[in-house]
Amino acid sequence: MVMYNYMFVWMISFFSGVWGFCSNRKHLLAMLLSLEFIVLSLFLMLFFFLSYFQFELYFSMVFLTFSVCEGALGLSVLVSMIRTHGNDFFQTFSVLQC
Repeated sequence: MVMYNYMFVWMISFFSGVWGFCSNRKHLLAMLLSLEFIVLSLFLMLFFFLSYFQFELYFSMVFLTFSVCEGALGLSVLVSMIRTHGNDFFQTFSVLQC
């Protein structure tokens, strides 16, 4: 019964992150925050799944490592976009500009 409660909380947090990602398409920072929320909910699901079936938790550490790399890459794109364009709006960003 406890596993179903965790599954319900995970589904609510995952879909709220997806909804936030789809609705906040103006600012890059808001999109990055919602992506990190999705990654955090996926990590919790993975952790509960591995703990429930008593597997090793080594893969969760690998997942955290890749999620930290994803966050650092997103922040570097955000910083480079702010330095070149002055803000993080997607309306002012054009692929054709150098």
